[in-house]
Amino acid sequence: MSGTSVRRPRVAVSRTALPGGGVGRLATRFDVTAWTGTQPPTPAELAGLVQGCEGLLVLGSDRVDAALLDAAGPDLRVVALASMGYDGVDVATAAERGVVVTHTPHVLADTTADVAMALILMARRRLPAGMDALRRGEWGAFRMDAFLGLDVQGATLGLIGYGQIARALARRAAGFGMRVQHHHPRRREDDQLSRWVPFDELLRTSDVVSVHTPLTEETKGMIGAPELALMKTTATLVNTGRGGVVDEEALLTALRRGDLHSAGLDVMTGEPRTDPSDPLLNEPHLVVLPHVGSATEATRAAMVELAARNIEAVLDGHPAPTPLPGTPSLPGRLRGNAPMLAGRQASRP
Repeated sequence: MSGTSVRRPRVAVSRTALPGGGVGRLATRFDVTAWTGTQPPTPAELAGLVQGCEGLLVLGSDRVDAALLDAAGPDLRVVALASMGYDGVDVATAAERGVVVTHTPHVLADTTADVAMALILMARRRLPAGMDALRRGEWGAFRMDAFLGLDVQGATLGLIGYGQIARALARRAAGFGMRVQHHHPRRREDDQLSRWVPFDELLRTSDVVSVHTPLTEETKGMIGAPELALMKTTATLVNTGRGGVVDEEALLTALRRGDLHSAGLDVMTGEPRTDPSDPLLNEPHLVVLPHVGSATEATRAAMVELAARNIEAVLDGHPAPTPLPGTPSLPGRLRGNAPMLAGRQASRP
């Protein structure tokens, strides 16, 4: 009597050596093919990797468009992002093809809020300037006017967007004695941590403005020259959302003119920025980090784990735990009369 082998669903993973045990667990149940290059795959390389796959685990920097979905073929059922942001995904095309797309809310809010708070402190207190002077051997006799920054305690923090990360930052700001206000275009309510204010009022009255919105057609370039002109000359702008939300040229101009005290960025357009002469990396009143908001061992492992759980659920015929807001949690072929479960577990940043 001869046995018959059962074909295991194929899952493609766009990076090697992802933290945690999520990918390893997938490999015990599915035929996992992971990218092994030392550099991220090009779009053409990623297209070659995903051919014939039923599940796809990618990072937020990977572009998931019609070309990639074409390359995967008709068997693709789920694309799981190990990322909270999803501006690199053609959500409409995925929905048309019945492909579930998931992301990783709830696991990185506190970690990213820590970095946002760090940027506020670093930029407002001019801490990098002191570190740079120390490294150059320029720490001389004590001077009362050296490395003067601005207070964080007692300052007003304005949050653009009021999702998970913004609320986590509001909790931290309260511990630093800051007053907190926020603007969200569709949710106009106060809570114990923050009060809702109109957008222009937030810009005019905040000492620190922190950006926490996804990158969409509505938010692209929403902080430009007119918005920066409304801010106090003693204000600090922080962005841990997405680079395209802030007009970087307008920000550099405002900092150079003294129209803005300082800024801190963990996200930029055209990442990664690798040119040492890049003006964004050399502005003395600007603190720049290489997109490390979620970069702790535990959080990055949790992101991969949640992405893996989404793939497992969909390939097992169950609803995805964290589909993108407003999108189905079951692939088109299984959806039938099942209720739309998306959006209950996930919220926009």
